[in-house]
Amino acid sequence: MTISESKTKICVIGMGYVGIPIAALLAEVDNFEVFGLQRKSKRSGWKIEVLNSGKSPFEGNEPGLDELISKVAKKGTFKVTDDPSILEDADYILIDVQTPTDGPNRQPQYSSLRSVSESIGKHLKKRDPKTTIIVESTVAPGTTENFVRPILEESSGLKAGEDFYLAFSYERVMPGRLIDFIVNMPRVIGGSDPEGAERARWLYSHIVTKELSVTDCTTAELSKTIENAYRDVNIAFANEMAVICEAMGSNVYEIRELINKRHDRHMHIPGAGVGGHCLPKDSWLLRFGLQTYGSNRSMEPEFIALARRINDHMPDHITSIACRLLATEEISIINAKVVVLGAAYLENSDDTRNTPTYTVISSLQGRGIGDIVVHDPYVRQDEFDSDVTLTRDFEEAVKDADVLILVTKHKEYTTLDFEAITPLVKNPIFIDGRNVFERKDVESKGWKYESVGKGN
Repeated sequence: MTISESKTKICVIGMGYVGIPIAALLAEVDNFEVFGLQRKSKRSGWKIEVLNSGKSPFEGNEPGLDELISKVAKKGTFKVTDDPSILEDADYILIDVQTPTDGPNRQPQYSSLRSVSESIGKHLKKRDPKTTIIVESTVAPGTTENFVRPILEESSGLKAGEDFYLAFSYERVMPGRLIDFIVNMPRVIGGSDPEGAERARWLYSHIVTKELSVTDCTTAELSKTIENAYRDVNIAFANEMAVICEAMGSNVYEIRELINKRHDRHMHIPGAGVGGHCLPKDSWLLRFGLQTYGSNRSMEPEFIALARRINDHMPDHITSIACRLLATEEISIINAKVVVLGAAYLENSDDTRNTPTYTVISSLQGRGIGDIVVHDPYVRQDEFDSDVTLTRDFEEAVKDADVLILVTKHKEYTTLDFEAITPLVKNPIFIDGRNVFERKDVESKGWKYESVGKGN
C-alpha cells in the first residue's frame, strides 16, 4: 500500500484523557497536522483555550505531556476548535468520546457516539485518499460495524470500504502514564476491511513502538472488553478474600505476599473500590454486545456480573467499617463528621470517572451521616459530580473530624503526620482503604486504625 507523503491531516474528536495525548503525539510527527475537535460546553469548553495556549488541562502528574503539548502548539501542528467543518479535509478522524453505562441494566449510553458519528457523516466527502475513521472509544463488541457504520453511511450517503475506511483501535491508557502507555504498549487494530486496517496500522506505526496486531473490528472490540473483564474478575477475587481475612482476623496483604512468592501466581490487590473509565463498565459492554449482536442473545454471563457486584460493594463495605467504629466509640452517626481523602479514582491524578468516592459518599449519606467533606489535592470543583464539600485545604477538611477514610492513594496521603493531625480532629479514627499504613504505626500515635483486608 502506498501512503501519500504529503501533509496528513488528522482530526481527533474529544479532548479527554485519550484524545489529548494521542493528538499531541501525532502532532509531533513530521508532515502530520492535527486538529482537536471539542464541544464548547460549560463543563469542558474551557479546554479549547487552555490547549491552544500550549498547556495541559490535567491537574495530575502526567510525565512528558505538558512539554509535548507546549511543543506541538508552538510548532503549529496541534490546534483545537469547536468547528466541525474541519472534518471535511481530514485524512484521518479519530473518535475519542465517552461511552458510559447507566441505568439498572447498565446499558451503554451512546448519545455522544451517535452525535459524533452523524456529524462526521454530514461532513464526509468522496476524496482521494479516502478518509479513514477510527473508533478509539471503548464500545460493546459489534458496535463499530452495527452502530457506527450505519450512521456514517446513512448521514453521508457513502459506503464504508468504497468511499471511506472504518476501523476500531483501543487505547490501554491510565492517568499518570498516558504517553508511556500509548507509545510503549502493544496495540490491537480492527479493520472493517483490510485496506482500512492497513491505513490505521500505518498511522499508529508513527507513534507506537510495540507490536501492532491487525484483526477485524469485532475481534478488537472483544479484546478490549474481555481484557478489562479479566482484570475486574481478578480484583473481585482479591476483594472477597480481603473481606474473608477481616472476618478471620488475618491480614490479606501478608497472605497475598505469601501466595505470590510462587512465580506463576499473581493475586491482585484489594481496596476500597474500583473506578475509572474502563473496569466499571467494560464487563457490561461485553454483556450488551453479546445480547445485542451475538447469536445467543438470551445468554447471561454470570461470572463477570458477580465480579462487578463484588467490586461495586467495596465502597459500601468501607462505610460499614466507619459506622461500626463510630458505634463502638459511642459517637452519634447523625452528628459525625466524616472526611474522605481522595476524589479521583487513581492516585496522583484528577480523573474522577466512576470514582469509588461517589459511592462512599452516597453510602454514608444513606446511613444518616450528613457532614461529609472530601479532600483532594488535584481534582477541580467543576469536575466533581457531588453536592458535598470538596476542598484542597487539608487542615480545613480534617478540622473537627470524627473519621478519616482514605480512598485514593495520592502521594500526599502517604506521608500523613498523625501526631500533627491529632489536635485538629475531634476523634482520631482512620480507615485505610488502600493499605498505605501499618496498623502499629498509626495506633502508636493514639489513633484507632482499620483497613480493608486487615483483621484486628
